[in-house]
Amino acid sequence: MTTLRSRISDVGKELWANFRPAKEAVLSLREVGLRRRAEFQRLRKSPEYQAVYDNPEPLVSILIATYNRAQLLRDRSLRSCLEQTYSNIEVIVVGDCCTDDTAAIMAEVDDTRVRFVNLPERGNYPADPYLRYLVAGTKPVNQALALARGDFITHLDDDDEHAPDRTQELLECIREKRSDLVFHPFRCELPDGQWLVNEAEKFHCGRVTTSSIFYHRHFRSLPWDPLAWRLGEPGDWNRLRKIKFMGAKVQRDSGIHLAHYREQNQAKP
Repeated sequence: MTTLRSRISDVGKELWANFRPAKEAVLSLREVGLRRRAEFQRLRKSPEYQAVYDNPEPLVSILIATYNRAQLLRDRSLRSCLEQTYSNIEVIVVGDCCTDDTAAIMAEVDDTRVRFVNLPERGNYPADPYLRYLVAGTKPVNQALALARGDFITHLDDDDEHAPDRTQELLECIREKRSDLVFHPFRCELPDGQWLVNEAEKFHCGRVTTSSIFYHRHFRSLPWDPLAWRLGEPGDWNRLRKIKFMGAKVQRDSGIHLAHYREQNQAKP
């Protein structure tokens, strides 16, 4: 039998689901503004913006922020980048002031497409574990954005892996549709070791993650906000909802191109 408490809970969830888009629109209006939205709409029609879609072999930047996960970085995430079937890539790895052997291990990587930078100071993140989780890695990922030279940009967490044909598939998708951003489903590891697929049916919080997007280089100019935790938002979605507000053409690719592992050894400050 349905209890009064469960009915109230269901109503609350429905009200929040209906209210959330309006709240996000208000936040984005305040943070981005109508002028920047209009400027982007004009810019995306320009020959300079559209030229990247016609480049026969565009450079793709794969950005990895890392902190004291040297083995996983080398053996899982970086390996999956270098095994991509599309070869015109640059992989920019930025350490959040790594104190383990990450620098030594990266120095052994013999591939001119890879660049490693270790920041001299770690980002200033909240002490609360959950709030820190929301924005950890903001400083190195913003540095990686500043260094990126690609026509298109994508990301990978330092403990996750991309499918070998991901870059090729998403490049074909974004160029065919002339989209500003492409996202896709991904496999998620559960705490018990089982796996499920996040189908990413819509471009919503909880349906996209840092490593499941692929986008036009224009959005290098929109960095991660290190204070997104104040809104209770994950840093990646905080940025993506702003891109959404700007009127970006967003396309879903149906391929499952990412294995998103559960965090087992996230180092603390």
